[in-house]
Amino acid sequence: MEFVDTHCHLQFKKYDDPGRVIADARTAGVTRLICVGTTLADSHQAVAIAGQNENVWAAVGVHPHDVKSLDLGKTAAEVKELLAKPKVVAIGEIGLDFYRNYSPRQDQIKALQVQIEAGLASDLPFIFHVREAFESFWPIFDSYPNLRGVVHSFSAGPKQLDQILSRELYVGLNGIMTFTNNYAQLEAAKKVPLDKLVLETDAPFLTPAQARGQTCEPKHILLIAEFLADLRGESVEELASATTKNARELFSI
Repeated sequence: MEFVDTHCHLQFKKYDDPGRVIADARTAGVTRLICVGTTLADSHQAVAIAGQNENVWAAVGVHPHDVKSLDLGKTAAEVKELLAKPKVVAIGEIGLDFYRNYSPRQDQIKALQVQIEAGLASDLPFIFHVREAFESFWPIFDSYPNLRGVVHSFSAGPKQLDQILSRELYVGLNGIMTFTNNYAQLEAAKKVPLDKLVLETDAPFLTPAQARGQTCEPKHILLIAEFLADLRGESVEELASATTKNARELFSI
């Protein structure tokens, strides 16, 4: 079996040896990883890690938590510069987070718009972070034709899932599903079409329930896949094959 971790943060300080993490992932069958930026600084680090490792690619962008008082002109220019780097395959993670509100909502909205516009010419997919903010997110998304990408770390319900699928976006599921008590989230996870599903860890965060107490790593994709296969009534092999195909097609890796 072969898996792709479509969303991890190998550049974060939790990992003192990213090479070991990547090697352990490969041993577990996770043959491709996308290292995702959350600030301009760590987007550069993600690009560097991708350049040093054959089976790692990068996404670049500024997370909504980190857009407070951002210089939007400088950000747009730097995102465009990063998108031209080798092995950059997506813009992200960008979006809106009205659950934490670490950045003012208007700052989040402006930063999202600026980063979408910075990425349009690249024709790369977007990795969207949307939490408690779909009502504000969709009017922005819909104002730009032909956007493609994934709603990462999906943790909403069937209504929000239908909105995502109606726009032909992919859905990223991770360890949240292994420990949530929210019935609506689990029902939505069951209903994601197999041809629109990708797997992710969001490592070092969201360790699956089966490995609680450990730092989440890309190798834990297998635990997530086993849980989802049981939940959805599919074989792990079927889930691995479909999600790997989806990830490779979406991100051209």
